[in-house]
Amino acid sequence: MSSNWHGVESVPANPRNFAARNTELLAQDSSGYFLTTERLGFRCWNARDESLAIDLWCNSQVTALIGGPWTREVALERLAREIEQQNQYGMQYWPVFLLADGRHAGCAGLRPYKWSEAIYEMGVHLLPEFWARGIAREASEAIIPFAFGPLGAAAIVAGHHPKNAASGRLLKKLGFECQGDKLYIPTGLMHPMYLLRKDQPASS
Repeated sequence: MSSNWHGVESVPANPRNFAARNTELLAQDSSGYFLTTERLGFRCWNARDESLAIDLWCNSQVTALIGGPWTREVALERLAREIEQQNQYGMQYWPVFLLADGRHAGCAGLRPYKWSEAIYEMGVHLLPEFWARGIAREASEAIIPFAFGPLGAAAIVAGHHPKNAASGRLLKKLGFECQGDKLYIPTGLMHPMYLLRKDQPASS
């Protein structure tokens, strides 16, 4: 891994071809979700989601450990980047909703990390009222097989702020192995990094 970490590290010659090939993977059901779990529904961000993006990424508790607080402008830039990433790579940190009542819980998903090696980065951002309810694990347990199956990942990486010990425990429960620390540019700190390979399935 390189010494600095801030997102996409390498890109394919024509990422749009990959996204086009995987359009059918995101076919939505009647509720607008392309992926569901017992409690959660995943869909793609769109330009009409400005209020959801602001509510999520302008929440100082959500962004405290990923370089926040973020302004409204930064949150909207993040929304635009997620939409473009879906268009280019066929993946993003997808918005997640509770199936029971449709409430927006946050986002969870993937982004390219080392594209030429089919290594993707997984991340979860949840609103505080949904912390400590098992939602991060449930979302991750849906994302991992989706990454290794339809999206063709060879491995998944994930990192967390050094003060966020709960995320480290969750990643280990999911089968990730710590690879050491790496500089995360938005915080200026060394964050623990974890790796899960396709031939190393997540823990039960």
